[in-house]
Amino acid sequence: MGRKVILATCSLKQWAMDFQGNYERIVESIHCAKAAGATFRTGPELEITGYSCYDHYYESDTFLHSWEIVAQLLQHPACSNIIIDVGLPIMHKNVAYNCRLVFLNRKILLIRPKLILANDANYREGRWFTPWQKVQQIENHYLPRMIRKITGQSTVPIGDAVLSTLDTCIAHEICEELWNPENPHIPLCFDGVEIIVNSSGSHTEIRKGWQATEYMKIATAKSGGCYVFSNQLGCDGDRVYFPGDARIALNGSIIAMTEPYSLSDVQVIFATIDLESIRVYRHMIRSRSLHAAKSKSYPRIEVDFSLSDDDDIFLPTAVPITVKFPTPEEEIFYGPACWLWDYLRRSCQGGFLLPLSGGVDSCASACVVYSMCNLVINAVRNGESQVLDDVRRIVSQPDYVPSDPKELCHRLFHTVYMGTENSSAETKDRAKRFAKEIGSYHLPIVFDSIVSATLGVFSAATGHIPKFKVRGGTPRENQALQNVQARLRMVLAYLFAQLLLWARGRAGGLLVLGSANVDEALRGYMTKYDCSSADINPIGGFSKIDLRKFLIYVRDKLNLPIIDEFIAATPTAELEPLQKGRIMQSDEVDMGMTYEELSTYGKLRKVEGCGPYSMFCKLIHMWSDKFTPDQVAEKVKVFFRYYSMNRHKMTVLTPSYHAETYSPDDHRFDHRPFLYNLHWTWQFNAIEKALERLALGKQSDKVERTSSSRSAQMPLRSTTKVPTRSSSNPIAGSIGDNRQGVEVRNSEPKVNSLVPSESNYFDCSSSRDALSYSSEESRKRQGSLTNDSQLFKTMRSASINSESDKVLIATSANVF
Repeated sequence: MGRKVILATCSLKQWAMDFQGNYERIVESIHCAKAAGATFRTGPELEITGYSCYDHYYESDTFLHSWEIVAQLLQHPACSNIIIDVGLPIMHKNVAYNCRLVFLNRKILLIRPKLILANDANYREGRWFTPWQKVQQIENHYLPRMIRKITGQSTVPIGDAVLSTLDTCIAHEICEELWNPENPHIPLCFDGVEIIVNSSGSHTEIRKGWQATEYMKIATAKSGGCYVFSNQLGCDGDRVYFPGDARIALNGSIIAMTEPYSLSDVQVIFATIDLESIRVYRHMIRSRSLHAAKSKSYPRIEVDFSLSDDDDIFLPTAVPITVKFPTPEEEIFYGPACWLWDYLRRSCQGGFLLPLSGGVDSCASACVVYSMCNLVINAVRNGESQVLDDVRRIVSQPDYVPSDPKELCHRLFHTVYMGTENSSAETKDRAKRFAKEIGSYHLPIVFDSIVSATLGVFSAATGHIPKFKVRGGTPRENQALQNVQARLRMVLAYLFAQLLLWARGRAGGLLVLGSANVDEALRGYMTKYDCSSADINPIGGFSKIDLRKFLIYVRDKLNLPIIDEFIAATPTAELEPLQKGRIMQSDEVDMGMTYEELSTYGKLRKVEGCGPYSMFCKLIHMWSDKFTPDQVAEKVKVFFRYYSMNRHKMTVLTPSYHAETYSPDDHRFDHRPFLYNLHWTWQFNAIEKALERLALGKQSDKVERTSSSRSAQMPLRSTTKVPTRSSSNPIAGSIGDNRQGVEVRNSEPKVNSLVPSESNYFDCSSSRDALSYSSEESRKRQGSLTNDSQLFKTMRSASINSESDKVLIATSANVF
């Protein structure tokens, strides 16, 4: 009997509901596996349908067509003499399950349903599927008529079982089951399973690429064995990107892995393992053997087939390899670029159009496209025929061969600088020179006449002519004039996207790219239906801080020194008049908070599940070296007011590449109401009470130190008692000793003001995002928060006393 087996796993670029394409990619992977001599092949989760079918899983057609694909695979000549493991949805006793179906030589061996479903973050498997509840049990599943005719089987086993071949034992652990604390692989290994197969649909998230690999290594290091992991690859029709990180682990080491961020439709890896190495490894862990001896047995499906060959003595086995995990900058460089390529080639469009403003965000979006062009060129040079075919189809030139990234970028990527009288020569020139560096087809336009015509319609209808604040207008007029510019840019972007290829003599249209980052979305610092509204947004899942680091990486990797000018420039919307030709707006001043602070708010809100009160309690410690508790309280309140005020914008947020754990994406990831009570009365009152307890704690601490000092000078016979903090005042006890940021309550913050610039105040009595606050109660506690502090002192209250008591609230210039 042989002892060496060749196992194959793959990453497939499946597409939701593309049954024909999915079938062809599965067959290609089987051909590759057999060519390598493999006797077992597995693939990604739900590979027959594609993972992201969502509510299509409610449709009976989805189940029907899945079985039709199984019927085709059962009869395919490539599927002979190799155990094939595929994923599909299956209805059993009127209950839908996410399943693996294993077959060999036209016979179905086992249907293994998923035991633990993924139901957090972007995952909603529990909406369509039910987990298999009968652990270590099987039932008979009655096959459809079309399958019976092929296999000659009426029923097959379905449930939690293992496959016993003539030389080894194989079992499944499907995606989420690896991440769950109660992993099935532990009892499976105790029961003698030597090969664990995991078919996954796990999307990427920045800084989390290590997880699956390390979990596999840990699983096989603890119990020994071989772990065969498959994952979906690319964009299968939604916001997430699947990294295609197929792996094979053996006894705690990775021995095979796919190339990350590939443009290939099919990636297959294989490894030759020695089954005896698993048995020896386990035998030497005596405590494991003790537990295994008393473990409960799984139902076993006997398979009259051997994975190994008698004549395998000269077959070399795989050796451990080193896995290098990408940095966050590399994740931004490769992931969104691959996602964009999949979207472009599957949308049947002719390229991209981006409003290039000369700022960091639009520069980052452009760099993602240029990165995509570099990846495409590399793939073509490496002989990827499918990539070359896609390029030729997109540019409508059957014999085209791209020569370099800039030349390809000139065909695929179109940038437009949309200027007005409020735009600076600096940003216009910077955008033009950058477009030349990357090769995009660039057009500078001025649309003041369209702005004037639009305002003329309003003036003709109302008899009023709105003016900017610097020209004597009110804050409300100032805001409206900014927003009309922003929204017209969106209209122009779609006009150019529809007709620019026509003007260049090519067929098709262009996909409009957005360039709003995750922090601005969280804050709502964007005009509803401005340039943030697009077809897709490659950077919408990243923070401003990460995007700056990404640009530095691109500058060095692709030799683009001009990027330094974007990084050094002050972020600005350029929607207000220039003063002596100079930019006067600043995004961070307009927002009333820094991007670093926004990132902190976002992580506390989403990742750590903090409401206003919990966020305050954490930040008084995190920011104790920068702000007093009073200042922290105001910052938290300001953030939550802006967040709730602008939450409605998330309902129309442009689909973006999912990357960040604190994304405010309303579609699937961050489900919240979009109409809030902006006063947050109860929550903010809790913060006020905490501040009062903190103040009492400080006073008690001062008295204690003063009393201690006096008693040290008294005779020993003194009976003076030193006041102490009570156990009923835990906050005083825990925070009172924090000397930094607590002792001085009225110190000035050494960062940007909490208050946006004066130009962004609006009369809340008539605004869509109106807030009204009483100013009387809020004057109880004084705090120095820049010259505009009185505004936010009035905002502490959550009640309305009278019309005369209403105040102006600071808001983004783009609150609408």
